[in-house]
Amino acid sequence: MALQILKFLLNYNNYIKYSNNIEYIFNTNKELKYIYYCLTNLINKYQRDITYEELALYVLVNCQEKDKDTLSALLHSVSEQDTTSAVISDLIADVEQKHKAYNVALAALEVSEGRKDFSDLLVLTENLNATKSDSDSLMGMFVTNDLKELYESTTHKQGLRWRLQTLNRMLGSLRQGDFGFIFARPETGKTTFLASEVTHFATQAEGPILWFNNEEQGNKVQLRLYQAMLNINLTQLWSDFESNQQRYMERGGDRIKIRDSAAIHRREVEHFARELRPSLIIFDQLDKVKGFTDDREDLRLGAIYIWARELAKQYCPVIAVSQAGASGEGKKWLTMDDVANAKTAKQAEADWILGIGKTHDITEEYMRHLAISKNKLTGDADSDPDQRHGRQTVRICPTTARYEDIN
Repeated sequence: MALQILKFLLNYNNYIKYSNNIEYIFNTNKELKYIYYCLTNLINKYQRDITYEELALYVLVNCQEKDKDTLSALLHSVSEQDTTSAVISDLIADVEQKHKAYNVALAALEVSEGRKDFSDLLVLTENLNATKSDSDSLMGMFVTNDLKELYESTTHKQGLRWRLQTLNRMLGSLRQGDFGFIFARPETGKTTFLASEVTHFATQAEGPILWFNNEEQGNKVQLRLYQAMLNINLTQLWSDFESNQQRYMERGGDRIKIRDSAAIHRREVEHFARELRPSLIIFDQLDKVKGFTDDREDLRLGAIYIWARELAKQYCPVIAVSQAGASGEGKKWLTMDDVANAKTAKQAEADWILGIGKTHDITEEYMRHLAISKNKLTGDADSDPDQRHGRQTVRICPTTARYEDIN
């Protein structure tokens, strides 16, 4: 069954329509799971049908030598499968129903043991009845070919603009579907960067901004948000509780919702996104989100970043935080090669990647060096095409949790 479905998913439209609900059937076999992971990479990269030959080549070139014989045999079996539309559609429908029933049963057990809220069970049971007609589902698969509509939804219609004009010139607005991440060495100012930019996004956002925090203590992050929003130091912040809180709320601070937990799970994120319909999602740090397992760490991380990209497509822009490896220590301009704990899995899924460099030069203690190592964003009318992969030095102001342009 899994082999039949795998061949069926080589078709791009089939993959888009069914993959989210049947991915779990490949998890029982690590070789099948690896082949499915490779197919996902190819689909996401090329956005078209994938031939059997392309899949086989990609799998065998990227796999470990010890696994080649097993994978070759599985791939050969895939090629021989019958994927008659009527048969495979019925098969997938049966798989989907069983999977939904299993999830409801599992959730009911967890509710009875006090490990889940009853509301979580209600969401699952509601989803059992949430169906679309085939025609609605098919029409939703296609991208508009209306040129004016394309212009309005990309370059003309601004998304969330950055506080740093440097980033507006290099990246432009963040819009639904955009997923990217920042990375830097520890103690560089990643959370301060987020606080500085997110408080500016909050003044523009229509819905909530969900900040999933599993790194620094949540209360400290919230204080930085107050400082960044109001551009004041802690002494000034403590000087007038009532007035400062009022100003923070009036400027949009109440839109920023921090979920602070060391064990944030993908199901929790999906639940909040579905219920709150956010304008922006932040992960600090994305690599630590639970609910993804694999024998190889790079594949586990790849699955997380694929999932984050899908969140961006479905709901809103997503910004993640990652670490730079030891190669980035004391380095001014970071590149994709400096991203920690990944080969190309993380980088492949992002629309944009921003490295924040910091040198050991004492005269540059408050200087940070921004380098765009990947940029697939459409930009805005005032974005500079020559700066799409630009480098720019900015200033960090730790006492007010702000980043500032220098020129």
